[in-house]
Amino acid sequence: MKRFNRLLFAAVVSVGFISTAVNPAFSAEAIKIGFVFSMTGGAAAYGATQKEGAELAVEQINAAAGGVKIAPIFEDDASVPQQGTNVYNKLINGDKVAVIIGPTLSNTAKITNPIAQQIGVTVLGVSNTAGGITEIGDYIFRNSLTEAVVIPNTIKVAKEKLGLKKVVLFYGNDDAFTKSGADVFRKVLQAEGIQILSEQTFAKGDRDFSPQLTQIKSQNPDAVVCSALVEEASGIVNQARQLGIPKTVRIIGGNGFNSPALIKNAGDASEGVVVGAAWNISSTSPLNVKFVDDYTKKYNRPPDQFAAQAFAGVHIAYQAAKAADNRKAIRDAMVKIKGLDTLLGQFSFTEGRDADHTPVVQEVKGGKFVVFGN
Repeated sequence: MKRFNRLLFAAVVSVGFISTAVNPAFSAEAIKIGFVFSMTGGAAAYGATQKEGAELAVEQINAAAGGVKIAPIFEDDASVPQQGTNVYNKLINGDKVAVIIGPTLSNTAKITNPIAQQIGVTVLGVSNTAGGITEIGDYIFRNSLTEAVVIPNTIKVAKEKLGLKKVVLFYGNDDAFTKSGADVFRKVLQAEGIQILSEQTFAKGDRDFSPQLTQIKSQNPDAVVCSALVEEASGIVNQARQLGIPKTVRIIGGNGFNSPALIKNAGDASEGVVVGAAWNISSTSPLNVKFVDDYTKKYNRPPDQFAAQAFAGVHIAYQAAKAADNRKAIRDAMVKIKGLDTLLGQFSFTEGRDADHTPVVQEVKGGKFVVFGN
């Protein structure tokens, strides 16, 4: 009997449809969307604001919707891949969601997304930027610009404005995101003719970076190019200045630096940090201005990039799902999204289901992220 039930379930999901008789993903009233964010643990600085951005989008869509609304189910993966696996299985097989938005970390996505791909549930990553995510399968999408898109633009702009000739590459060697970012940085630096004086590494959870930074200081680089998540990034930035690496030696970060937590944790030491980004709060597009205003009023502080991408992600997923009556139809509608007006700009998916819109380069100036050079 158990074997028969498994076969029956496989047959049902193979056509992308869950019967509305049993906990439906689709109905005339609402479509279930599962959200998997790191609301606790090491990546909570990202996941907490993602949840806020997503909640704001759901609230506004449901208030305006004349027809189908969103029934959200939020889950915390605690910044741990195994917990991500648990909540994916719950959302897909228990809650029978139509689509999943998340998870926060690329490390987790590489473990969880194959589960959704095998069953045929669309996943929209709103912060996964490491290589290899969308290659998992044709149900996997992301609206977060990859490091492969953002980093080349960042280094090109930094070279033009700062005259970079020699740098040190500093990165986390035990995380998919930080290792992928380092690979892209290395390739781009070499292509731009910028000398890499040395490569220094650290591990997730490290607190003391003084041995590496002392060596970096002795090499007198023009900049420190760093691929790190915000917790380690904050320590690196703070300790670099404490050890006497001057602010004229810019620290250039990957997407993990894009959090107000960096400025909060590192304080004045973060001034002058340069980071590539998919979004900047100062964009004057009407959708972005409204989002920033609405978010600030609701949460009593301005949004960050992770809130913005989550907000945009809900609108993108809803655009695909609102007229669908099965999981495959959502996937097919997602592929067709081209030139959608979002707070990120005109948004499209590439043939590989990655985000296609214009990146920006930011720096920390006056205690906030501003467009680099402004």
